[in-house]
Amino acid sequence: MSGVRFLTRAGAFGAICLALCACASDPTTTQTASPIRAPHLPGKQANHPTHPQMSPQAVSAAASNFKQCIGSLAQQAQARGISHAVYVRETRDLEPDMKIIELMDRQPEFTKAVWDYVDQLVAERRINQGREMFAVHRATFQRIEQTYGVDPYVVAAIWGIESNFGKSAGDRDVIRSTATLACIGRRQEYFRSEFLAAMEIVAHGDISRARLKGSWAGAFGQTQFMPTTFKRLAVDFNGDGRKDLVDTVADALASTANNLSKNGWQRGISWGYEVTLPRNFNYKLANRTIKKSAQGWVSLGVRRVRGQAFPQTQGYILAPAGARGPAFLMTRNFEVILRYNPADAYALAIGHLADRIRGGGPFEADWPRGEQVLSRAERVELQQRLSSLGLYNGESDGKFDEQTKAALLAYQQRSGITPDAFATVAVLERMRQGL
Repeated sequence: MSGVRFLTRAGAFGAICLALCACASDPTTTQTASPIRAPHLPGKQANHPTHPQMSPQAVSAAASNFKQCIGSLAQQAQARGISHAVYVRETRDLEPDMKIIELMDRQPEFTKAVWDYVDQLVAERRINQGREMFAVHRATFQRIEQTYGVDPYVVAAIWGIESNFGKSAGDRDVIRSTATLACIGRRQEYFRSEFLAAMEIVAHGDISRARLKGSWAGAFGQTQFMPTTFKRLAVDFNGDGRKDLVDTVADALASTANNLSKNGWQRGISWGYEVTLPRNFNYKLANRTIKKSAQGWVSLGVRRVRGQAFPQTQGYILAPAGARGPAFLMTRNFEVILRYNPADAYALAIGHLADRIRGGGPFEADWPRGEQVLSRAERVELQQRLSSLGLYNGESDGKFDEQTKAALLAYQQRSGITPDAFATVAVLERMRQGL
């Protein structure tokens, strides 16, 4: 999904601890208005207090005030060129979708391993379908590459992962979804902009209300744009006077390429390169803040797989499974994909699917598929134990940022374990035993 990611990935359903989700449509499809009532909300979790605006009392009060809240936005809508008549027509029967409030903060208890997500998203079925769809739309992809300088196979991969090549783009009313979140919950200011932008799309005639369907957070179209992203980056590529990301493949694909281009895509450079790391590699260097030229990495013993040479580029090392899985030299273009969705596994899947559609093969190195990854609660516990050992002073939130990785590296070095910042159940069990 293009646009904001709150709690790591909002537009395509939910927040995920590792931000590894790659769903393309909301499994909850009911669109009929339901009675206004506070939904069942999860209780407070350790180190994760409920946001004040997400408490049952606050949600119930906001739901009761929904009509007044929507009415209060009419003046802002008019300032955007939306006539009063259109605003009234589109909002007079609007009721909040309370199921969305549950989805907003739903956290799965367990996280999937990165290899499970990549396997799921870069499945043979999707690879074959991607090749077929690329052939069908080859002329459009070629024109997009010429116009925006973006790798068309990456655009195809985003199309495939975000909506299964246009088949599963979501079926929730975007205006209703964004209106709900504009008036209820913890991101009201942000979603008011999204709601008003969605109203503009309908008022200007780019996409009809009946066709403006998407995810629970308001992402819509074949490549899942948020309404404000649509306003900034959508293009009319087929020249019919409308920017239609729902029913016009050319507009959806070109808008995605424009998005990547505006975010800094570098022409002629891959998203990344699979590499082999020397046996004594210092995994402190596997950090997105540490960037070197390809030759700089070569001088440290990093080699591209299959004996291939590096182009003139620079980047950082990503080792998602530590010393036991594939490693990559990630370029600026990988970071551009992360702007589309800030999850390493998502961006890795996009890049890999693009290469597979192009005709490339699987990764050279295999993943440690027998390794058990940590649940969210166990990730929090790991951070707490690192803190008690004096190695970590950040928040115990289950999110493994660079500070957490550095602390885990320090523990591994102290314990005589390969220091690669790969968090596993075995590492946590050693901590529990005081080793």
